[in-house]
Amino acid sequence: MDSSTTTSSIPSKPAGRTILASTIAKPYIEEINAGLSKLDFKPKLVGFLANDDPAAEMYANWTSKTCDSLGFTYELIKVNKNDLESQLMKANENDDVNGIMVYFPVFGDNQDQYLQQLISPEKDVEGLNFLYYQNLYHNVRFLDPPRNEQKSILPCTPLAMVKILEYLGVYNKILHYGNRLYGKKILVVNRSEIVGRPLAALLANDGATVYSLDINNIQQFTRGDDLSSHRHKVVDLDKNEYTLEKIAPLCDVIITGVPSDQYKFPIQYITNGAVVINFASHKNFDEGVKSKAGLYVPSIGKVTISMLLRNLLRLIDNKTIRLNREAQNHTQ
Repeated sequence: MDSSTTTSSIPSKPAGRTILASTIAKPYIEEINAGLSKLDFKPKLVGFLANDDPAAEMYANWTSKTCDSLGFTYELIKVNKNDLESQLMKANENDDVNGIMVYFPVFGDNQDQYLQQLISPEKDVEGLNFLYYQNLYHNVRFLDPPRNEQKSILPCTPLAMVKILEYLGVYNKILHYGNRLYGKKILVVNRSEIVGRPLAALLANDGATVYSLDINNIQQFTRGDDLSSHRHKVVDLDKNEYTLEKIAPLCDVIITGVPSDQYKFPIQYITNGAVVINFASHKNFDEGVKSKAGLYVPSIGKVTISMLLRNLLRLIDNKTIRLNREAQNHTQ
């Protein structure tokens, strides 16, 4: 048998690799363990579930298991959505509670935004409070300039996505901090206020050109020319000139988060070797994605939970810094 026959009979393997969230999360789990070891108490996180979404229940279960394994106290409170407001206010006042999260959507309208703002910024582990959103959109990293000791809190899923892109080498570490996505084109198929829009802003603030796609149109997020504004620039793109079919093949990274089992991203629009990441609880890609993507991350849940607990420790650190400063001012 000649060599050509032998070679052709060997099943071809995808050139790319599938990367699991558990692998990416490992160094952050170690960081969390180190942070916990410095505390003389067991931090408590409370999650409120006021919907029947199976994905939210699954996320709650993952959070509970991770908390138990690392040494946090986690309490899941299932509550009627009409009672959630009063329950959040009680948790805000409870000194035994260090962090609060809500599994959205609850009402699915503007009332959800009200509930996000109801959580005390001192306990908002998901970084959804207006204070944190304003800092994110204006690229402000600290809560207490010019001291810059208390770090602002970033939304968990967008932050997890940044950490994943860093792990995959999409961020160019040779470039200056804040410009490490320079020259990268990234497509985000989701523009929710909790994940898609803040993610696009974060990536644009780091130098990328981001195409944000939702059911209505495509927007382009860039850092913009006005450096004095310290924030990204958003432009609505012409629907006829800019389509998914035209934009997707130009992108180095494709990120999806469509909450539907029916949605599948068109594999033919992915350029060979692109980085592909799905943050939806549903599979937004068929198996064929592995024949196109250079690196494929099928889910990110474990990284997101790591960022959640990392944020919780950051909130505790911020409170300690704030109380110590207040004590110093009182003695002066």
